[in-house]
Amino acid sequence: MSDIRLFAPGTGRAFAEKVAGHLNLSLSPLEERLFEDGEHKTRPLASVRGRDVYVVESLYGEPGMSVNDKLVRLLFFIGALVDASAERVTAVLPYLCYARKEQKTQPRDPVLSRYVARLFEAVDTFRVVAMDVHNRAAFDNAFRCRTEHLEASALFAAHFAGRLGSVPVAVVSPDAGGVKRAERFRLRLGKALGQDPPLAFLEKHRGGGVLRSGALVGDVAGRTAIVIDDLISTGSTMLRAAQACREQGAAAVFAAASHGVFSADAGKVLADPAIDQVVITDSIPPFRLSPDLVQAKVAVLSAAPLFARAIAVMHGGGSITEVLEG
Repeated sequence: MSDIRLFAPGTGRAFAEKVAGHLNLSLSPLEERLFEDGEHKTRPLASVRGRDVYVVESLYGEPGMSVNDKLVRLLFFIGALVDASAERVTAVLPYLCYARKEQKTQPRDPVLSRYVARLFEAVDTFRVVAMDVHNRAAFDNAFRCRTEHLEASALFAAHFAGRLGSVPVAVVSPDAGGVKRAERFRLRLGKALGQDPPLAFLEKHRGGGVLRSGALVGDVAGRTAIVIDDLISTGSTMLRAAQACREQGAAAVFAAASHGVFSADAGKVLADPAIDQVVITDSIPPFRLSPDLVQAKVAVLSAAPLFARAIAVMHGGGSITEVLEG
């Protein structure tokens, strides 16, 4: 592993340090400069010639650093690494921005996920690694460079297995589009619990241009319902699913999502008593929620070990399937 270079530009250093710790590595030094006119540059301070280089950055917006700022800085840094003769540069993205806009939903709509893919390709990125993107097929098809897709389902399964034990559970998708994701999690959770949990999903339909929830399809009565999704933004989708589970007799409801975006009034939504607890990973710190709410109702699981294992396997020429099945 000594021939790896691991960098963390921008504000992603805390997560990257956890990854580095699991790999028994130190983050490689770099210089970041912001000029008076708002332009910037980032350069490695260690040689990358002939090296296998991994750049860790979670592409979400935060105070003082918009998602666009992060994206452009990351792209320019990857370009600098390629120009400095790195053997291959892999972008390690716990959260991939613009992944939700992967298709046209209105006339003349942009397909932003495809444009982002082209930007990474333009700076000769060797490979992009992301976790639980909104649409796996769109992610795979958008990029012409190599891609690897990680899933946090094992983290959630281990968490709930340790917490719930022999309690009967049900896995719930908040919409029909997430059923495959929920089914993968259901199988993994069932194996960890020694159960065969039922799968349920919430129907959705639009009326007058407004998204409305329909019936809950599946059996959750008397069970602890785990509503699983890729991300939580406003929290309204999770809350509708939780309320539907309560109406159908669920004994408790947990909301689980890989990415806690928590935009708008998500804090007020997630404080609703229909949801017992929200479980997320640290791909995005829950900085938009009040500390009191986080302490009372949010559990944060670290995805750093998952990414560290993925980097070790990729560097050794192994298969990511080993990581996902391990």
